[in-house]
Amino acid sequence: MFSEFFQEQWPLFLAAFVITLMLIYSYFGDRLGGFKGVSASEAVRLFNDGAFMLDVRTAGEYKDGFIGEATNISVTELNSRIGNLPADKETPIVVYCQTGARSSRASGTLVKNGYSNVYNLAGGIMAWKGAGYPVGTKKSKKNKKK
Repeated sequence: MFSEFFQEQWPLFLAAFVITLMLIYSYFGDRLGGFKGVSASEAVRLFNDGAFMLDVRTAGEYKDGFIGEATNISVTELNSRIGNLPADKETPIVVYCQTGARSSRASGTLVKNGYSNVYNLAGGIMAWKGAGYPVGTKKSKKNKKK
C-alpha cells in the first residue's frame, strides 16, 4: 500500500526530502563551514566589543549605507585582498552583505584562510536595518563642509 502510494507520489516525496535537507543545511551549514551565524542583536554586541566589520557587498551598495566603519571588500575580491584584513587571525570578524548569502560564502573563505572567530550576520544589512539599527553613509568630498 505504501509502496504504491510512493510510486504514484514520488515527486512529492522528493520535494519533501530536498526541503528537509535544505532546512538541515540552513541550521547546521554555518557550523559546518567553521563560522557562526549571528542575529543583528548579537552583531551589535560584537561590534560594541570591537569586532572587525567586513562588508562584502559591491562598492555601490556600500555607499548606500554600512555598519559602523566597516571595511568594504567585495566577495569577488576577497581572496586577492585578504591582506587588508586584521593580521591577528583570532580577531572577531563580523561579515555581512545585503541578505546574508554572499557573506556566508565570504565567511567560508575567511575560515579557509585561517581566521577562527568569523561571524556571518544572518539576514545581512537588511536584518540590521529591520531591527532599527543605524547605518552610516559616506558623503562625497563635494558635500563635506570646510
